[in-house]
Amino acid sequence: MFSLGELKPILTSLVLPPGGLAVLLFAACLLARRSRRLAWTLVLTSTTMLWVLSCEATAYGLNHVLLNTYAPLSAEDANKAQAIVVLGGGVDQFAPEFGNEELTDTAYKRVVYAAYLAKRTQLPMLYAGGKSWTSTSTQTDSEAEVAARAFNRDFGLQLQWLDKQSRDTRENASFAYALLSPLDKKRILLVTNDWHMQRSQRNFEQAGFTVTPAPMGYLQPPVNLPHDYLPSANGLRHSYWVLREWLGLVMT
Repeated sequence: MFSLGELKPILTSLVLPPGGLAVLLFAACLLARRSRRLAWTLVLTSTTMLWVLSCEATAYGLNHVLLNTYAPLSAEDANKAQAIVVLGGGVDQFAPEFGNEELTDTAYKRVVYAAYLAKRTQLPMLYAGGKSWTSTSTQTDSEAEVAARAFNRDFGLQLQWLDKQSRDTRENASFAYALLSPLDKKRILLVTNDWHMQRSQRNFEQAGFTVTPAPMGYLQPPVNLPHDYLPSANGLRHSYWVLREWLGLVMT
């Protein structure tokens, strides 16, 4: 039996693109004999949506319409915090070039920005990330342990706290609070992508933190015409990120 947490990524994949669009095309195939008009409507709808959602300009627009976007962290705001909390973004289990599991590109960019902030502010850091709901039994280390190696290897920095247990953003917040609140460190800089910040800030404030957003990894505005309006794998991925965050806000 699947738990609710394990079902969430499966259901999300079936609702959001490209999975949701594939479901529409499959439905069109089933309806082709009974209702050709409805079948063609589903085909045209899904292919049009695939084109539109695969454009970088669409992802950027959706981000500004559906989610809050955040100004970069100022030096004044950075000085109000007692610690930096970095949210996990996934682990690549197959990274033979390193000989170990490695952070995904998304997670590593968060590490780069967190390292920049740590050197600038001298604040201690917590990395929040265990093994996600989609991880397999072959994953040996938690994401926090993988991140600790990256911080030390690439930036010469040590993480003061590792949350090795959390599996999603809500658990990131609760486990981080359990680690930091006994130390009276409740004012934090929260490092994650701009498109992930709204839900993350809400979860961490509900856990009891005073959060100063430290956003990074902004979606890029459409400046490369006509390419930003042509379908691409990156455009579809970015639209997926935004729609997943919006769905998470609506459903929780």
